[in-house]
Amino acid sequence: MQKESKIFIAGHQGLVGSAIKRNLEKRGHTNIITRTREELDLTEADAVNAFFSNEKPTYVFLAAAKVGGIVANNKYRADFIYENLMIQNQVIHQSYIHNVKKLLFLGSTCIYPKDCPQPMIEENLLTGPLEFTNEPYAIAKIAGLKMCESYNIQYGTNFISVMPTNLYGPNDNFNLETSHVLPALIRKIHLGKALQEENWEVIREDLDQRPLETISGQSTQEEIYTVLRKYGVYREPSAGSQNVRVKIWGTGNAMREFLWSEDMAEACVFIMKNVNFQDVISIARKSGSSTFDEPLRNTHLNIGTGKDISIKELAYLVKNTLAAEIDLLFDVKKPDGTMKKLTDPAKLHQLGWKHKIELEEGVKKLYKWYLMPDVL
Repeated sequence: MQKESKIFIAGHQGLVGSAIKRNLEKRGHTNIITRTREELDLTEADAVNAFFSNEKPTYVFLAAAKVGGIVANNKYRADFIYENLMIQNQVIHQSYIHNVKKLLFLGSTCIYPKDCPQPMIEENLLTGPLEFTNEPYAIAKIAGLKMCESYNIQYGTNFISVMPTNLYGPNDNFNLETSHVLPALIRKIHLGKALQEENWEVIREDLDQRPLETISGQSTQEEIYTVLRKYGVYREPSAGSQNVRVKIWGTGNAMREFLWSEDMAEACVFIMKNVNFQDVISIARKSGSSTFDEPLRNTHLNIGTGKDISIKELAYLVKNTLAAEIDLLFDVKKPDGTMKKLTDPAKLHQLGWKHKIELEEGVKKLYKWYLMPDVL
């Protein structure tokens, strides 16, 4: 991939796509193509075909997706499977039709079975039932990686699928209805700290930047407190403590792995520049997970740190990072999701890439970005 190569980043405004775009720009790539959702609906076959016919990109990063946390995944099941399947189908197929040199498809480690052996290796795919709450999203992502794999086998394309672990970083989603756990914890604890200190100026500023439902910084104090309480940020003097409480879904015992989005982007660009489909096959055969006599399958790559932390430990890490004198309450009536999801990134390590940012540093960096989003 040369600096003047024409590169299409699908989903350039999201957490993943924006990180990839910044990485490429820092490397001096000058021919990056992007489209907003308003400019190009990736679920529409005719629109995507016309885009590829006109632009003729040489490389494609497929980072566009409908994403969300456990609440959104469970509530909008039809939307998650339909939109993700449609996006993938159009972009991957048109990349084949228009002779794209290499495509990188980004999935998620939720593709692995609920009771998957830990740490999860690529060969664990399709060996057991999925976790119910995000099953539609996971099935869509499995279909996407299998589509890339199948086009490679049948048509000789060079489409590579990667499965990043839980990501966090600049341009993360802090909407408390649809966000993933880490940005949700940062925002709730930030708001809880401000409420504890009765700093309504900070609360109103936060809601002006990121309204909650119909509530902004211009709403009444009573309206603001009502919506904060709905999302688990409230004061309960009768509970025996004067501290503000921040309620967190589940027992806190579930284990999760987190990868800084800039590290993920570095991995994706590294793969696009240095790794081909045949390299992935060679790694699988060297590791003994696939032989020359067996059919090719599960040719995706995990991207992760190989380290995890409990949600409870993570919540206290965020609380301590923000210096918030609040109480954390774990709602055991809410689901934990899969209890442990730890990737084994050994294959990617063998190919020459490893993460740099550890979680403690990453939480500080994300909170700094949350407070000053214009500063990267």
